[in-house]
Amino acid sequence: MPVFRVLITAAVRLYREGLAQYLGQANCFDVVRTAADVGETLTAVRELRPDVVLLDMTTPGSHAAIPDITAQSPATRVVALGVGDSDGDVLACAEAGISGYVSRDGSLDDLVTAIECTARGELPCTPRVAGTLLRRVAALAADAAPTPPVTALTVREREIARLVEDGLSNKQIAGRLGIEVATVKNHVHNLLEKLQVHRRGEAVARLRRRDGLRPAPTGAVSA
Repeated sequence: MPVFRVLITAAVRLYREGLAQYLGQANCFDVVRTAADVGETLTAVRELRPDVVLLDMTTPGSHAAIPDITAQSPATRVVALGVGDSDGDVLACAEAGISGYVSRDGSLDDLVTAIECTARGELPCTPRVAGTLLRRVAALAADAAPTPPVTALTVREREIARLVEDGLSNKQIAGRLGIEVATVKNHVHNLLEKLQVHRRGEAVARLRRRDGLRPAPTGAVSA
């Protein structure tokens, strides 16, 4: 059976020493150190490279310290102790970089299971929490979905996009550029289709966000 090296962080001495004594009685855990604050934790992580850090989330600065712990020792996994049951609490810890957690109502058996599973790269959680995490992953994936490249636009289409941004109608754009209204409509249609949007304002917003609207090269525009 593998022995997992554990570092315990909790501001309350009785709490951290009690956890250390309990875990020390198990053959599968080696409590390498306890820490009263995140500063001591980061020093210990850097020196000892534990397998797991048990981090009491009531310790001041605990949430902000999670990324620092994993940066100091990428192989070290963080188990958050005393996490609230709300979706927001669990997601906040997950996004900070925890690998496992024990809720405020969790038992000592839950703690042992969390450490063992986390050290193996697993995440013990309720079906509700699993659903919450999956929904969050789906939302992040949707936000990160690639947008059509603006480089596919012609010089004329980009020029028309700038005029659309200025609030000009198709007729006004036609007059400004000296082309037919029907030609402007075709360019606007192509612009919307390439950017995969349905409205003129959406096209302008996407161009601003992705690549900006740059002036067309002098003399380079043709109908």
